[in-house]
Amino acid sequence: MYYRKQLQGQTVKRSPWRAIAAACIVAAGLCFVVGLFVVGLTDKNASQRDFIQYWAAGQQLIHRANPYDFDAILQLERAVGLEGNVPKISFSPPVALFLVLPLGLVGAKTGLILWLLVQLGCLILSVRILWIVNGRAASGLEFTGIAFAPALACLMAGQLGIFFLLSISIFLLVHESHPLVAGAVLFPCSLKPHLFLTCTIVLVLWAVHRRAFRIPVGFCIAFLASCALTLSIDRHVWSEYAQMMPLVGVSRVFVPTLSVALRFLLDRNAIWLQYIPEFLACAWALWYFQSRRDRWKWIDQGLLLLLVSAVCTPYGFFFDEVVLFPAVLAALYRAEASRRSLLPFALIAGGALCELLMGPGMTTPYYLWTPLAWLAWYLYATRSKRVSTQEADTSPAAHAT
Repeated sequence: MYYRKQLQGQTVKRSPWRAIAAACIVAAGLCFVVGLFVVGLTDKNASQRDFIQYWAAGQQLIHRANPYDFDAILQLERAVGLEGNVPKISFSPPVALFLVLPLGLVGAKTGLILWLLVQLGCLILSVRILWIVNGRAASGLEFTGIAFAPALACLMAGQLGIFFLLSISIFLLVHESHPLVAGAVLFPCSLKPHLFLTCTIVLVLWAVHRRAFRIPVGFCIAFLASCALTLSIDRHVWSEYAQMMPLVGVSRVFVPTLSVALRFLLDRNAIWLQYIPEFLACAWALWYFQSRRDRWKWIDQGLLLLLVSAVCTPYGFFFDEVVLFPAVLAALYRAEASRRSLLPFALIAGGALCELLMGPGMTTPYYLWTPLAWLAWYLYATRSKRVSTQEADTSPAAHAT
């Protein structure tokens, strides 16, 4: 099979083998880098990443113990090299803790290797799906997902964001053809609901407006099944989670979001200030959807919604921004189609990558700029497309035809 490209009135056939060869080269390079990385891993390396909290929870669950027990988690993590007296405990609600159950069957190093390989596979699959969603011929822009700084940060930390990225990518692909599946694949995002509040509100309104009730039904089925499986392992898990949350002191730590920066700037003890941007974002989302509900497309308006949600989230880190890659890639394709410069993206992506490699802590204010930068890039790229289209429609050549 060939795909065709129009070039100055001529149809040029291109073999897909060139794209396959390029993908194989990239995959081989990634496997080589991952192989070198894996060789040097130890249990202590695992203890220095956020991954250790999921491994420790899996260890507790496999023995039907409390996955939020401070003392037990600390003992497990110190046994594999954690330094200090503060355990790393997941703040995510226990809706899908059964997913980390396999980690309870292996050691910390083996678990980290498997975790990284699964995440890398999910990242590559997400890039492939988004390439299909955008309906583009292979141009090389899709490979930016492999070097996307938040994705690399997520891999380095062993965090959950790449799984959310895959959920969003599958939703964009099948929400019209298989709505029940589209709703079901979104349930992992409930592990960090604060990242998707505005999107959730609009999704419910959109489902009601379009009578696409199978999407929320699919989500509810997956959510309830996940909760049931978790409760079958530990029936007290929700009460254990409720007892843990007041003890972690999340509000006392600076998190590099604009919401937290606003609170620390005005009154660090006034927690409610942290939720003002999220409230305003939800109000804007209601207006934005209401004014566009008859022509709403998740691959278009929905991506802007995702960006605004990330900018206004009350709690989040740089690695959580991996979920913004669908918007970043769509903007790249649109900028290319409208023949606008990709230099702004190169500066933003390069700056974020340099900052990540230079190694400032994830709780420092140096990462405050990145959500706004991705939003600015998307607005620049999509606006340039609309302007170019308007100019093309009013050009003499257009009227001549």
